[in-house]
Amino acid sequence: MDELCALDATDLAQRLRRREVSARDVVAAHLDRIDRVNPAINAIVTLDAEGALAAAAAADEAVARGAEPGPLHGLPIAFKDTHDTAGMRTTYGSPLLADYVPASDELIVERIQDAGAVRIGKTNVPEFAAGSHTFNTLFGTTRNPYDLGRSAGGSSGGAAAALAAGLTPIADGSDMGGSLRNPASFCNVVGFRPTPGRVPSHPTDNPWDTLGTSGPMGRTVADVALLLSVIAGPDPRSPIALETPGAAFRVPLERNLAGLRVAWSPTLGGLPVEPVVADVLAGAPAVFAELGCVVEEATPDLSDAEFVFRTLRANAFALQFGDRFDRRPELFKPALAWNIEVGRKLSGADVWQATTAWARTYRAAAAFFDSYDVLIAPVSQVPPFDVDEEYPEIIAGQDQHSYLDWMRSAYHVTVLGAPAISVPAGFTPDGLPVGLQIVTRPRSDLLTLQVAAAFEAATGHGRRRPPL
Repeated sequence: MDELCALDATDLAQRLRRREVSARDVVAAHLDRIDRVNPAINAIVTLDAEGALAAAAAADEAVARGAEPGPLHGLPIAFKDTHDTAGMRTTYGSPLLADYVPASDELIVERIQDAGAVRIGKTNVPEFAAGSHTFNTLFGTTRNPYDLGRSAGGSSGGAAAALAAGLTPIADGSDMGGSLRNPASFCNVVGFRPTPGRVPSHPTDNPWDTLGTSGPMGRTVADVALLLSVIAGPDPRSPIALETPGAAFRVPLERNLAGLRVAWSPTLGGLPVEPVVADVLAGAPAVFAELGCVVEEATPDLSDAEFVFRTLRANAFALQFGDRFDRRPELFKPALAWNIEVGRKLSGADVWQATTAWARTYRAAAAFFDSYDVLIAPVSQVPPFDVDEEYPEIIAGQDQHSYLDWMRSAYHVTVLGAPAISVPAGFTPDGLPVGLQIVTRPRSDLLTLQVAAAFEAATGHGRRRPPL
C-alpha cells in the first residue's frame, strides 16, 4: 500500500492530531489510491472527491485556528450505502432507490462526521443488504482484494474490501445475520457486531429491534475500538440505547487473559464447516491456552436459533419491503422476493413462538456465560467463494438450499444478543483469509475487544495485506 494508506487508523489519527500530516494530504492520498485500485475491486460506488478535499481543507484550517481536533479528525471514510447521508445518493443497492438523496444524516453518520472524519463516498452493498455476498444490478459485484475471483462477503462487503485494499482507514457497517463479521472474515480485517443498543439507530421504523445493529470495522482491533468510541453511547430517541458513553472504549486494550474460561466450538453444535476453514482455526484454542486461558470444547444451546432468526427475519422483510415489492416485483432479486414471500406466509402465532423461543435461547446463553467468559468459533463455514456464485450451494458435502443457509455460524450467534467480533485467524493454502469469531456475554463489549486484541497480537495474521 502507499505509505499513508497503509497506516492503522489509530496511528494515522495521532499523526493528524500532532499535525505531522495534514487532512488534505491524507484525503488526497486515499483518493489517489481509490482512483488506481477501486476499479479492480468495486468497493466504493459513489465518490465525491471535490467535496472530500474541500472538507479536508476546512478541517486543516479549523485546527490551524486553534480548534480541538476530534478523535477521527481528517480520517477519510466511505459510508455503507444503506446508511443515509445528507446530500449524497444512498441507494441501498436497489434500482428502486437509484436516485434517492437523503435530506439528513442518520445518527451513525452524524456521529462519525462530528468526530472529524471526512466523507468521501459510499461503499457497495447487496440489494437492501440482503445476503452475505455483495452484488447488485446498480453497481455490480465487489471483489475480494486477496483474490479478485472471490467474494468479499456482505452485506458490508464494500466496506471490508475498501479497508483491506487501503482505500479507507475505517469503515461503518451493519449486521443482522453476519454482515459485519462475514466480510471481515473474507477480507482479513476486523468487524465487530456490538451488543444491540450499544450503537443506537435513528431514524428507524422499529427502534426496539435488537436483531440488527450498526457497528465498526477496521484493519485492527484498536481501530475498531476507536470508531466504536465515537458511534456508541446513549441517545434519547432510541429506547434500547445503552447508557455507557462511547469514550469508555477509547482506552488501551491490553489485558492479562490468565484464568479466562474459553469455550471452543469448532462447529457451533454440528454445522457443516469446510475442512480448509476447520484446519486454519484448529490452532486457535492453543493460542488462548498459551495466553493463560482455560480452554474447553463447549457450545451454548442453539437449538432454537434457526427457527428464531429465519422467522423474525422473514417477518421483518415482509413488513419492510412488501409494499415496494407489490408495486415493482421485477426490481427485486429472486432471493429477496423469496424471503418476502416466506414472511407473508407467517402467522401471528409463528412470530410469537419465535419470540418465546428467542427468550429461551437468551436465558440459556446467560447460563452458558456463567460457566464461560468467552466463546470462540468459526465466523464463516466457508472460505471466500467464487465471485460469480450467489452463495455456496454445498458445504462439507451438505446441500445449502437458500442464500441464508451458509451463514448459520454467524446468524445463530446473532440470536444470543451478545457482542461478537471477527478477527483475522489465518489463511487457507490458496491464500484466502479466515476469521475467528469471539463472543462474550451481552454488554461485555470491552472484554470482547480485549480478547480479540490479545489474539491479534499473539498471531499477527491481520498484518498480511493483499497483493494489489
